[in-house]
Amino acid sequence: MRSIIILLILLLTSLAPAVAQDLTLNPDPQTAPDFRTKDVQGKVHRLTDYRGQLMVVNFWATWCPPCVREMPSLQRAWEELHRDGIQVLAINMGQSPEEIKNFLKKYPLKLPLLLDEDVKIAESWGVGGLPTTIMVDGNGRIIAEAIGPREWDEPDILDQIRALAKPKTTAVPASGGTRLSFVPTAARR
Repeated sequence: MRSIIILLILLLTSLAPAVAQDLTLNPDPQTAPDFRTKDVQGKVHRLTDYRGQLMVVNFWATWCPPCVREMPSLQRAWEELHRDGIQVLAINMGQSPEEIKNFLKKYPLKLPLLLDEDVKIAESWGVGGLPTTIMVDGNGRIIAEAIGPREWDEPDILDQIRALAKPKTTAVPASGGTRLSFVPTAARR
């Protein structure tokens, strides 16, 4: 019976639409733990390689339906944001390079896909569920997060990410998390 309940929860979660599109600002930005890992092609990446740039760091897995569902929009967001000097990294949790390469046969992604085979990066970053996306400012501080899937290429969420790259939006009130709220693009016209 317990297995059936867990299966139903997983099924309902995977079918739920990505409704929440806001990013939650961190009221007390802490330094993100450094990492050193390889991408699927074997290139070594370190968090410090991206100093001075806003980073969108997405934790995901191929066995996670919401993660898989958001990957095409994350790819399109990467295509948009890297032109603005904003880095998008997808860190796969607990899977081998071969598993990721098999996934790429069905989903041809070009954004950097980093490996966290032993899940130590995710643990050090406090990732508790998938997908989790964490925004890190140019000083290496965790300034915002999004737990659960998003449509990363929606204009409103791209505006939120671009706003984080501007110094004025990284100052966050000391009391509690704040959600970025933007007037939808259509309403501005």
